[in-house]
Amino acid sequence: MSKYFVTSLTVALALPAATALAQTKPPVAQFWMDVATSNMSIPGMDDMDSGAGSMMGGFFGGTKMGGGAPGQWLDTALHTRLKPNGTDGTHAIPPGMNMGSSLPLIPVPAAERSGSEGREAGAEKPKGKLVFYWGCSDTVRPGQPRVLDFSSAAPDAWAKFMAGRFAPDRGAKAVAGRSVWPNERDRQRVPNGASLEGDHSVSGEGVPAGLRFGVQNGYDFMPKVKMSTTGDPKASLNVSWQSISAAQGYFLSAMGAKGEEEMIIWSSSDQPDPGWGLMDYMPPTQVKKLIGEKVVLAPTIQNCAIPAGIFGGVEGAMVRMIAYGPELNLAYPPRPENPKTPWNPEWAVHVRIKSSGMTVLGMEEKSAASSPGKARIESNAAEMPELPNIGGVLKGLFGR
Repeated sequence: MSKYFVTSLTVALALPAATALAQTKPPVAQFWMDVATSNMSIPGMDDMDSGAGSMMGGFFGGTKMGGGAPGQWLDTALHTRLKPNGTDGTHAIPPGMNMGSSLPLIPVPAAERSGSEGREAGAEKPKGKLVFYWGCSDTVRPGQPRVLDFSSAAPDAWAKFMAGRFAPDRGAKAVAGRSVWPNERDRQRVPNGASLEGDHSVSGEGVPAGLRFGVQNGYDFMPKVKMSTTGDPKASLNVSWQSISAAQGYFLSAMGAKGEEEMIIWSSSDQPDPGWGLMDYMPPTQVKKLIGEKVVLAPTIQNCAIPAGIFGGVEGAMVRMIAYGPELNLAYPPRPENPKTPWNPEWAVHVRIKSSGMTVLGMEEKSAASSPGKARIESNAAEMPELPNIGGVLKGLFGR
C-alpha cells in the first residue's frame, strides 16, 4: 500500500450509532461493503455452484443479489450528503478481483407505492404447527420442545414463539438515496478465487476526492463453510466442520418437514432462540456478547450434536451454518484523541464479512469408490437426495 494510504487511513475505527464524541455532522460520504462466501454441499458430490444451489438459497439466507446461492458475493452501497438522491459513482477495485478495473455504482430508484397487500377478509386461517428444539445435545433436554399449533394459538402466540435475538442490518442496503453494485448496468458474478486485498477508491459527484482505502488479507472473502454429518436422523446426529481462522463465532440451525403442515426446527443455541434473526452479518462485539450468553458457539468449537429422534420421520432435513467474520471500519480524518474535540470525517468505510453453508442431515460422506458419479449436481440431478418440502409446508402453515 502507498505511503499516502498509510498516512490517510485510520485502522479499525469503529463508528457506533451512539457515541460520546462531539461529532456535529455525519461523514460527507459513507461506503459499505458486504462480503459473503456461501456454500452448499451434498455428501459424495462436489460443492454445488451457483446454479444448483439457488433453488434453496433464497430461503436459507444470503446476500441481496446472490440470494444465498453458492459462491463469493459482494454488495456495495455509497451515500453522499452532497447528493442525497444518489450519485453515479465508480468503485475502483484491485486486480485480484478479476472483474476489470472498476465497478459502477448506480442510484437506487425511489420505491413506488403499492396497493394494500394485507390479508384478505375471510381468508382461510393458517393450519399446521411448528415444533422447536434447541441446544447441542445427544438427547432432548427437559422443557422441550416448544410447539406452536396454529389451529389453537392466540393472536400474539406467533410473536412470542419466534422471539429471539437479531443481527442489526447496518450494511450495503439498496435503499433510495444510495448508489449500489450490483445493479441493472452490471450484474457480473464475483469469480471464485477473487480477492479484495489491495487498494480501493470510490469516486463520483459529491464524493470527497480522497476516498481511498486499502483492504488487507484479514478482511478478504472468508473460506467456505464445510460441514459433514454423521448418524441417523432417528438417533442423534453429529455435525462437524472445518475451523475457519477468521471466524468470530458460529451458529447453526436445521429444519425439516413432516407432510405439508408441520415443520421441525432446531438451533445450536443453549437458550431457546430459533435464530431467525442471527443468520446474517453480525458485529464482533455482538458475537462476543452472544457467546457469553451461550447463544453463539465459540470459534474454537468444531462440532455440535442434534438430539436423537427430532428429525426422525421427516421427508428431508437440512442444516445451515454461519461463521461470523471480522469487520473493518475506516474513516478520514482520524478520530481526535480528545473525545471532546468536534469530529467531522470526510468519509467512512464499513466492511462486514461472513461465510455460510448448508448440507443435508443424515447423509454420511461416501468414499470415491462408492460414488462413481461424483460430479457437479447439474449433471447428476437424478442422484440428488430428497430435499425438505419447505415450500409445501410453508403453504400449509400460512395458507394459500
